[in-house]
Amino acid sequence: MKNNFKLLSVGFLFVASFFTSCQKDDYSLGDLTAPTGLTIETDVVGQNTSNPNGDGSGDVNIRVTAENAIAFKIGYNEINDLTSQVELVSLPGTIINSLPTATVTKKFTMLGLHTYRITVVAYGRGGTSTTATAEVDVVSNFSPDPDIVTYLTNDTSKTWKVDQSVPGHFGVGPWIGEVTPIWWSAAIDEKVLCCNCFYTSRFTFTKVAASNSFSIQVATPDGAFTKTGSLASIPGIPASGDEGCYSYGGGDTAFSFIPASSGIAAETPSTQTSIMLSGSTTFIGYGALQKEYEIMVITPTYMYLRVQGTETGNAWYLKMVPVN
Repeated sequence: MKNNFKLLSVGFLFVASFFTSCQKDDYSLGDLTAPTGLTIETDVVGQNTSNPNGDGSGDVNIRVTAENAIAFKIGYNEINDLTSQVELVSLPGTIINSLPTATVTKKFTMLGLHTYRITVVAYGRGGTSTTATAEVDVVSNFSPDPDIVTYLTNDTSKTWKVDQSVPGHFGVGPWIGEVTPIWWSAAIDEKVLCCNCFYTSRFTFTKVAASNSFSIQVATPDGAFTKTGSLASIPGIPASGDEGCYSYGGGDTAFSFIPASSGIAAETPSTQTSIMLSGSTTFIGYGALQKEYEIMVITPTYMYLRVQGTETGNAWYLKMVPVN
């Protein structure tokens, strides 16, 4: 027993000595210097003397630089909507002439001439950051494929509903990095028991030929299928509660066709065209979605939509069919 005790004692002294020596090491992150000289350069595509706000594509080439930056993020606001939270996304960076640099081409899709504020955050070591903003005037002109207009509105008026008879008529996945509902996909009739209003709501799209304008009318005889509180995108929904059917009087607003702003490729597939709802009283399918619905596929008898949710980072998918 004495020998064992001696061995344990020696072992203990060795470990204690080891930790004591470790405690003498001094680690340092170095100077935590925030990025400096952050600049934002914009080049409106097609801009010239005759077209001071661009060629109507809405495309703007953006280049940002900053000394001591190790990462960049960027976000956008229309100048009349500065109270909305800016959604910042990462920009891939590189080194050009010894200066950290990032570039991106942004397509601004609001029709007509608009001023946008660009916000850039440059990040340095240890979480330091520097923020800068710039404003740019851009015009966007867009004419949708005539077939899309015909399929959606029948060139007069056409009513659609969620197609509960097929799997995947409702689904969710990430907004960035994926183009399918990889997180969840509804089974046939999945919402009948909890939220049948999802299937009884009707969405009528109308083309007004005289003014070449468009409107949507929403009818919800059994209420609107939505989340509540700040996640609801339509008025009159309770401040709290589970996802479900809630009393809602319907709505009638204008909508327009715009170039899709998601940036996903045509072969996704995507028509590269979106339905942009005006105002706050209309929605398509689910009342917890933003107002731009990208048309992935449309035929006379089928429509597949992708739309960003009111929850950050979610993309929702809807399969629709005409009402006979």
